[in-house]
Amino acid sequence: MKISFSSSSTHKAIMLLLVSVILGGSCCWCSQVLVKREERRSVVSTEYGEISAASVVDHTIHFFTLDPNSLFLPVILHAHMLLYVHTGSGKLRWMEEDEVKSTDLRRGDVHRLEEGAIFFIHSNLDTHSDRQKLRIHAIFPNSHKYLHETGPYSSIRDMLLGFDNKVLQAAFKVPVDEIEELVNGTKPPAIIHGLSSSTTKNRAWEMEARFIENLVGSTTSNVFEINKKKKKKKDKDGTKLFNIFSADKDFENCNGWSTAVTGKKVPALRGTDIGLFMVNLTQGSMMGPHWNPTASEIAVVLQGRGMIRVVCHASTNETGCKDMRYKVEEGDTFVVPRFHAMAQMAFNNDTFVFMGFSTSANRNHPQYFAGRSSVLRTLDKDVLAMAFNVTNTTMDHLMNSQQDSVILGCISCAEEEFKFVEEEMEKERAAAREKEAEEARKREEEKRKEEEEDRKREEEEAARQEEERERQEEEEERKSQEEEAARQEEERKRREEEEEARKRGEEAARRAEEERKKKQEEEAREREAEEERKRQEEAAREREAEEERERQEEAAREREAEEERERQEEAARKRQEEEAREKGAEEEAAREREAEEAARKRQEDEAREKGAEEEAAREREAEEEAARKRQEEREEEEERKRQEEAAAGRREEEEGRKRGEGKRRHKGRKKPLAAGEMA
Repeated sequence: MKISFSSSSTHKAIMLLLVSVILGGSCCWCSQVLVKREERRSVVSTEYGEISAASVVDHTIHFFTLDPNSLFLPVILHAHMLLYVHTGSGKLRWMEEDEVKSTDLRRGDVHRLEEGAIFFIHSNLDTHSDRQKLRIHAIFPNSHKYLHETGPYSSIRDMLLGFDNKVLQAAFKVPVDEIEELVNGTKPPAIIHGLSSSTTKNRAWEMEARFIENLVGSTTSNVFEINKKKKKKKDKDGTKLFNIFSADKDFENCNGWSTAVTGKKVPALRGTDIGLFMVNLTQGSMMGPHWNPTASEIAVVLQGRGMIRVVCHASTNETGCKDMRYKVEEGDTFVVPRFHAMAQMAFNNDTFVFMGFSTSANRNHPQYFAGRSSVLRTLDKDVLAMAFNVTNTTMDHLMNSQQDSVILGCISCAEEEFKFVEEEMEKERAAAREKEAEEARKREEEKRKEEEEDRKREEEEAARQEEERERQEEEEERKSQEEEAARQEEERKRREEEEEARKRGEEAARRAEEERKKKQEEEAREREAEEERKRQEEAAREREAEEERERQEEAAREREAEEERERQEEAARKRQEEEAREKGAEEEAAREREAEEAARKRQEDEAREKGAEEEAAREREAEEEAARKRQEEREEEEERKRQEEAAAGRREEEEGRKRGEGKRRHKGRKKPLAAGEMA
């Protein structure tokens, strides 16, 4: 097969072929690949400036915009910050290793601040760039790992005023009224209006330096001698920044230029894994298809518009990701992870300028597919031909026809890509419209089915209602028959109940008569019992009197015997008075004791008899009380039963009367219905 490469259109075809063949694959990080300018989230917005942010992959980018003569108030960094000055000019002041440093900022400057540094920014008023706003793009690498809650920096004022007044007064050694003024003052916004007079500018810088030094406790003794010692001011405030426009370009040809900023050019970047790059593409050119073996790129469009083509490496094809084509404009942020092939293209009517940040920049060397610097030139051509499944001649032309490198001419490539994107979008819109039409058709079909089902349900409901009406009529007829049968049954039951009521009345009268007789008999028994009790009490009193008489007689006999004994003893005593006077005294004592014992026994006998009598009397009283209570309970129970029976009889009579009235009313309603049916 013979192929000719003699025209410029053929070069364009080759480039499009390389883009389409080489940039094939898929992408699984599409959700973070592009952040449009209007999609940035607002961090700060005041009358004198604003800060917006974009989060991509594991990094955060802040876009600072300060009006002329505006001041971004001091903050403390929570992460490393790499900044690029896009437009305008101003002054950066920061604290580093107990030393206040400052530098002028101008378009193209690159600088890095370490985490923990305190810094603030002041935009110039007397600039030679038509009072341009100071715009700074800053990246905070790997900030998503630990800054998802705090942000990349925080206000030094908020940190300071978190302490109590007493602590602040002891720390600053100032009167309490000054501390109260500091604490109670209104919190200013993050960006405020700056100084308006150049005559006070140096004094302002000195005051700001003093403020930072007091906050961090600097030991630098000559930090306030900015205006006195020019040499020291140059050492501290004259930090010179790397400017991307002043340095030599890494690559430049008629299609544009590019440059990368790493630790080799900027000492502040040494020891970090972050770098900066800028690409300027002229009209109708492109950054040749390439990939980064060790670095990811996070780019921001500075000027113009362009097309970005990004694909994943082949090993991600199984993830189901899609190729990426998207248009970017000024302010948009886009990302290309490592090992993902890319090509950036400018439109025919505009230049395309973008800058960005790269990770692992010190070890990264972009690998290009086409042009004089193509990595494919280092491989065996026969192997390449077999890899692409083309002839060696075709592979020779592919490798040798392009004489440019890195940035290549590609007229209308961006337009072709954009056209393809629009066609794809149109296809998607058409597919969406077709899907919407299909869904509308399905909804219409479902609506028709629902209406048909509603009609069927209505017909079924009508039939069901008709059946229900007929069933109700049959039910009413059955109920009327049942009511008539029930009426007759009630009439029969009423007669039976009346008969039963009559019998119950007779039975109640009989029971009442029996109760009366039983009560009379019970009263007769009680009277007999009472008479018997009285007889027993009389007999008991007689027995007690007899026993008392016997006790008195016994006592008299005992007294007589005692007197007789005493007389005998007196006689014996007189006979033996001389012989046993002492013995007589003992016998007299014994007799006294016996007399006392006898008296005690008599008293105990009398007490026992009296206790027995009292106990018998109590028992009799208890028996009488129990008998009286039992009699009262029997009378109450009999009275309750009589009342219940009388109430039951009245209820039965009332129910019988009501049933009779209900039957008569039902019979009265039934007769007109029968007359109507006959009519």
